Amino acid sequence: MSSEDAATQLRVVWLGDDFTGSSAVMEVLAFAGVPSVLFTEIPDAALLARFAGVGGIGLATTARSHDPAWMTAHLPPLLGWLDGLGAPLLHYKICSTFDSAPTSGSIGRALELALAVRPAPAVPLLTAAPAMRRYQAFGHLFAGSPDGVFRLDRHPVMMHHPVTPMTESDLLRHLSAQTGLTGALLDLEALAGDAQGRMEALIAAGARVLSVDTIGPDTDAVAGRLIWQNRARMGLVFGSQGVEYALVRHWQETGLLPAVPPVPSAGTVDRIAAVSGSVSPVTGRQLAWAGAHGFALLPFDAAAACGSDAALAAEETRAAAAAVEAAGRGLSPLVHSSASLDDPAIGRFRAALSGSTWSAEAANRRIGEALGRILDSVLRQSGLRRAVISGGDTSGHGMRQLGLQALEALAPTIPGASLCRAHGPGAHDGLQIALKGGQMGSEDYFGWIRDGGGAR
Repeated sequence: MSSEDAATQLRVVWLGDDFTGSSAVMEVLAFAGVPSVLFTEIPDAALLARFAGVGGIGLATTARSHDPAWMTAHLPPLLGWLDGLGAPLLHYKICSTFDSAPTSGSIGRALELALAVRPAPAVPLLTAAPAMRRYQAFGHLFAGSPDGVFRLDRHPVMMHHPVTPMTESDLLRHLSAQTGLTGALLDLEALAGDAQGRMEALIAAGARVLSVDTIGPDTDAVAGRLIWQNRARMGLVFGSQGVEYALVRHWQETGLLPAVPPVPSAGTVDRIAAVSGSVSPVTGRQLAWAGAHGFALLPFDAAAACGSDAALAAEETRAAAAAVEAAGRGLSPLVHSSASLDDPAIGRFRAALSGSTWSAEAANRRIGEALGRILDSVLRQSGLRRAVISGGDTSGHGMRQLGLQALEALAPTIPGASLCRAHGPGAHDGLQIALKGGQMGSEDYFGWIRDGGGAR
């Protein structure tokens, strides 16, 4: 079989626990020469047929922002549909910072549900993605930031995450609060030696979850080899897009995949439309850059999501009108719920939430949906055909308001936030859109998307 034939055989299917991460998996595969598609819901036969012959198929969900009861009700049919496609690997995609808690986005519950759909003696768990400055060493996860690399429980953002604050960097210890499945570690020493033998010993001792260290290309290659060579009996894998980075490295080193040239820019446009629901300092710096480089920064009052439907609709109408007006003046409208961690808007939202009957999960969902409806309105009225949604949870809730059913990677930016082409039956078919996690991207990210992405 030629490497070209191998690239177009279905190799991996994935279910993402958020939209930005799901898109990141597609990006890793597509830009390595494995054609892939991401669906926002189970497609009908006609839509699926449009992507016959791809090497990767994904489904995006908002599981990261839901409780175990929601996951139990919604994930099995999605996992079952993916399993039925017959790919050798079924990947449950998690965040590279292991965003999860017993009550929100439980990776432990997802493991239990996935094992019921595709039984396996053990499940590899590869969370780190060195290409994205996510590293795991001797079981502890480290993540990069503009100020350096930090152990996760000392990371300036993740230790203060508003939904899933990380107080433990030992991932198996963190996971033990979410499931009774026994975990074990394939550490850096094991990867440098007889990794297969060590894995067999751990499974024989009763391990059901195998947390895999990786800190760079060499350990990525070993992890990719272990996952791919054991796919017949361990066809279920959990992890970030680091899983695909590892697989691609193994495939390239063994000739199952050729090296491909860098993907060029999609071309510059004069304006784009963007919405942001992130409170990350990284996004805050990006907003500040955008405001000084041709973007109109337009606040959205997130506190309205804690009130009535009418109050929220009025705020949406106001924000959309301001954005359309800015686009008419030649600016790129960027509607945001907060500009930084110390934005007074955050305090107003928290006060409104505490005085309301809404749960934090419901209020955050309403914010994301509202921003999605604002973007829908702005795109329809302005005629703009390139957009950004910033924020992991915001991307999931917002995308559903656009009526889009599938995404294909179009041009890269930083790993995990590429420019994509969207498909759907409505007005936004063919829209160019980027989904960006709050902590991701260079300071000039919004400008980079306006310029069409592409390798730098």
